[in-house]
Amino acid sequence: MLDPKQADELPGDMDPALRSEIAHTTAAAIVHQGRASDDPELVARLVTLVEAEGLDVVAAMWADSPADTLPGALWRLYVLREWVRRDPRTIAERYRLGVVAAPVHDVVAGVASPPGPAEVRQVADAVLSGVFAGDLAVALERGAAFCRVLATGAAFDADHLDDLDDAESMHLTHGASLLVRTADELTEAASLWRADRLD
Repeated sequence: MLDPKQADELPGDMDPALRSEIAHTTAAAIVHQGRASDDPELVARLVTLVEAEGLDVVAAMWADSPADTLPGALWRLYVLREWVRRDPRTIAERYRLGVVAAPVHDVVAGVASPPGPAEVRQVADAVLSGVFAGDLAVALERGAAFCRVLATGAAFDADHLDDLDDAESMHLTHGASLLVRTADELTEAASLWRADRLD
């Protein structure tokens, strides 16, 4: 596989078919290697892939992949984890707001109560760990449930800002709709995995 420096030195943009092949090959290799191993250290390294390799490297591999593919689903989970890692206080607050109106999704997501920065970080790590050391479909569903609770919390937050900061309120509302879309995509990916059609 090309490292990022070698890829940057290639003339022109990478052929989309080659980019797709690389995305699918790397995603399958990572998932299958993690699932074939009983080594918790390997799983921990795979969960922290973004810290080790950088978000740009992971994005170069998987960001353009459709949501109904393994690399697309992995990309969404890694981005979710990275978002939680970078801003756990805001995520915990949005989760706290959303859990009241989305209790079923809270149960599936499995965040400890009360949800604080450490608890949301633990869930993000647990979701990715489940990809490699558990039922991948359940991990995707947990990620989807987590997104739905956060979307609900962001919508409540937007409602509170309506009279104070209209632009920020609209930004949060848009973010909530993106989280709902991500939740739908992860749910669909879970169904495809169960049907042995997520590749």
